[in-house]
Amino acid sequence: MHATVLTPDLSTLILDPTRRAPALARRFLADRFREWKIEDDSDARLVVSELVTNALLHGAGQIIVRLFRDETGGAPVLEVWDQGQGQPVVQPESDTRITGRGLLTVTNLTTKWGTRPITEGGKVVWAHLAA
Repeated sequence: MHATVLTPDLSTLILDPTRRAPALARRFLADRFREWKIEDDSDARLVVSELVTNALLHGAGQIIVRLFRDETGGAPVLEVWDQGQGQPVVQPESDTRITGRGLLTVTNLTTKWGTRPITEGGKVVWAHLAA
């Protein structure tokens, strides 16, 4: 498994698209939160796990995880990049489906989230996390 942290200041992690990617992303996020002295990272670990899993299952190519502090309030902001063309869609709640709840969970655990295209192809899914 290839995982690279570019520089500590940028808080960027590059992951190969393997089954280990979500766990490596959770560890990366937990380390940054510890450095920033944010004690409760449970919701943020779930959000990064969901977004990296979506990139793994529905995206393409390497997965890039970026984590930084919002300039205005200092809240953590998470970005997950992949080269896939598909856009994430929140699925309606269902008592019969066994998948499709990840983005609904992300919606409930973040202050806001969305996507933006990458010029070279692919997308960034971003989420503002509670500190």
